[in-house]
Amino acid sequence: MVRLMATDTLTEPRTPDPLSPHLRRAPWKSPDGQPGYARPVLLGIAGVAAVLFAWRINHSQYHGFYAGAVRSMTESWKAFFFGSFDPANTITLDKLPGFLWPQALAARLLGFHPWVLTLPQVAEGVLTVLVLFRTVRRWAGVDAGLLAAAAFSLTPVTVGLFRTSVEDPAFTLLLVLAADAALRAALSARLRSLLLCAVWLGLAFQAKMLEAWTVLPALAAVYLLAAPVSLWRRLGHLVLAGLLALAVSVSWMAVVTAVPAGHRPFVDGSTDNSAISMVVGYNFLNRFSAVGLNAADTGSVVAVRGGPRPSATGTSPTASPSSAAGTGSAPATAPARPAGTTSAPATAPTATPTGAAAATGTNGGSQDGGWTKMFGRQFAPQTGWFYPWAALALLCGLLWRRREPRTDALRSGMVLWGTWLGLFFLVFSAGSVGRHSYYMGVVAVALAALSGAGAVLMWREFRSESRRAWALPAAITGTVLWHVFLATRFPDFLPWLATTVLSLGGLALGLLGLARLGEVADQPGQPGHPDRPAGHRLVLAGGLAAAIAAGLVAPGAWASSVLTAKHGGSSMGAVGPSDTPPAAAEQPRRRVDSSTSGNSTGRLTASQQALLGYLRAHRNGSAYLFAASSWGGASPFILATGEKVLPMGGFTGLAPSPTMPEFRRLVDTGAVRYVLLGNSLTPGSAPTGGPDGSAASQIRSWVRSSCAEVPAGEYGVGAPSTALGDSRTLDDDFATQQRLYACAPTR
Repeated sequence: MVRLMATDTLTEPRTPDPLSPHLRRAPWKSPDGQPGYARPVLLGIAGVAAVLFAWRINHSQYHGFYAGAVRSMTESWKAFFFGSFDPANTITLDKLPGFLWPQALAARLLGFHPWVLTLPQVAEGVLTVLVLFRTVRRWAGVDAGLLAAAAFSLTPVTVGLFRTSVEDPAFTLLLVLAADAALRAALSARLRSLLLCAVWLGLAFQAKMLEAWTVLPALAAVYLLAAPVSLWRRLGHLVLAGLLALAVSVSWMAVVTAVPAGHRPFVDGSTDNSAISMVVGYNFLNRFSAVGLNAADTGSVVAVRGGPRPSATGTSPTASPSSAAGTGSAPATAPARPAGTTSAPATAPTATPTGAAAATGTNGGSQDGGWTKMFGRQFAPQTGWFYPWAALALLCGLLWRRREPRTDALRSGMVLWGTWLGLFFLVFSAGSVGRHSYYMGVVAVALAALSGAGAVLMWREFRSESRRAWALPAAITGTVLWHVFLATRFPDFLPWLATTVLSLGGLALGLLGLARLGEVADQPGQPGHPDRPAGHRLVLAGGLAAAIAAGLVAPGAWASSVLTAKHGGSSMGAVGPSDTPPAAAEQPRRRVDSSTSGNSTGRLTASQQALLGYLRAHRNGSAYLFAASSWGGASPFILATGEKVLPMGGFTGLAPSPTMPEFRRLVDTGAVRYVLLGNSLTPGSAPTGGPDGSAASQIRSWVRSSCAEVPAGEYGVGAPSTALGDSRTLDDDFATQQRLYACAPTR
């Protein structure tokens, strides 16, 4: 690739001639119209990406919240479709379940193991790399596609993203597929390709809801600008595609709404059992409270995310569940509701985020970096290594191609990815993202695409006699200085990195300058002509190679740190050194039951095993093994056994599932005999002590006053913890902070 770029110009894609079945080339051979190195280099990039994504996959752990839902989804197809958290189909996730369908299918085929749940994300990552190459090649050439694929694969957040069990791996792949189809439609005006784009966009909605619609203006703009048909035809095509995208997007919500409430699980995240409330209020408007959007009247369980919540003693705030469980749902103080009601309150109190909630940045953009968060210590080293290069590439691409015909392919791609990047910058800057680095995968895609195309464009201008030759040295200089700045913010991590980047950048500028001076002095020939002396071509190729290395070595070094156990990534999708300030890192860690942590081995502790044996022996035909005061109390038993455990309150602990009357009926009919109450606040759940007005709080109070506590000695809790698989927990908090109650029918 370096040799070709050193002597050639932009590689334009063309449709290869079909080969007869007897003449089909080997899979590692490049297709017609592409240079011979294209396919081998692409396979090499994909192979490196696969290694980075899958490294130590055998050490994967379950995501405590999502993996419980996957286990339930393997138990029945009803749970699979609705995304039920528990095997009894009592309550759904607080998200649309589409992103978990690949994991559930994999678990059905290969068995329920942590690595099985990670495998689909690895496959989604490799596919994203390949589709990104195809997308960029379509409008900027093979070399641009290869550089974009390499840049994306070596961006740290990309490596962290495709090792997690959250929404964004599937979401990122589906959006890149939508972009590929949109560009194909824009270049050919094929309605079929545009409709395929709409389908991919609708499926992306199933993975991450309204965030998928962020790219609608970018996809529409590229077709409206560049499709080689009349304006009215373009508008008509966009209307049809928009209707199809809307239909696919709302299909799951429509089915859930049409199914009577008694025949489906309760929709978590809502107070009114509504999928629309969960999607629009809980998962969208709540994230933009900092810019004035209000979810109080939408049926969402929380009107302000990240407000302070009392602890079990009612005196101190607790850590946001977005930092503990990796789901991004940080509940606030809930308004009081009469027992048994499910409608949303007319008003809800707003709370100023304080303490840990404010520290984790879950109450809108102003609390987690605001409008500068994308350039801050948390996200820039994970995502933003190519900020200067991509920005200059976008500027040059739009300015230099402004006089080209409306259907110009290169400018169309710049419009698509530039709009894409700007929209996500705006959304993430205004909205609450907490510490969720994996959100930034869609930003890394646009940065890689613009950088790859821009590199080839600026190289072509550098090789010509144009005055635009300044752009490439400027891009190299800006990128090297930015990389040095980011590297020096973490001086203890790879201390040689800044010096290496500076050396490679200086070498690149020196060799390219030398080659440029030689071209100017050699008037008889044309720049880039293959008849130039071999020494000149060697200097040019060396400068190009050094420039590529200078741009990739720093993000590649960060991404490669995932190969070490120390920097192997986190449930937040971050790779490399922690961005936690030293003062915060020195704070004493609050003791947490291992079963409720964000990630879990899926093995029960000794105390949990003792409790499980007791409950099975005394179940007496009850539908539920027991009811848990939070999802955290139910999750380890669902993960380990697939038993029907009743979680109360959903993820936040504030969903009215079940209501107080419903719970009393379950007890009276014998469906629930035992209730496990926690005395500590678990990640991702409402306080278990003290009233908060929620149905779960009312049930807890009733259980304490009306049910008999089972002495711990009867079920063996208190035994030494010999089965702990979570090294982050030093003792078995379950044995000391959980209480089991036996409830008898009241009639």
